[in-house]
Amino acid sequence: MRLDKYLKVSRVIKRRSVAKQIADQGRITINDKIAKSASDVVKGDTLVINFGNKTLTLKVLELKDTTKKDEAKGMYEIISEEYKEDFRL
Repeated sequence: MRLDKYLKVSRVIKRRSVAKQIADQGRITINDKIAKSASDVVKGDTLVINFGNKTLTLKVLELKDTTKKDEAKGMYEIISEEYKEDFRL
């Protein structure tokens, strides 16, 4: 399954266009390799997503073409969630 579609279906990122944009900026890695939006995601992969001040690491548990909101969280397991502090005054 394409990375951008997985992120949208699993509801990690709400819109596929936003998932595509983040991936194409090089802010997502799959198993420590920089991924593009068309990169394949398979069960067992580890994704690291760098948002602005947050880094989310998750493991892919399941692939589905569509899900209901309450089933979406079962598609992945959050390994870590780190926040960067902003020291601007």
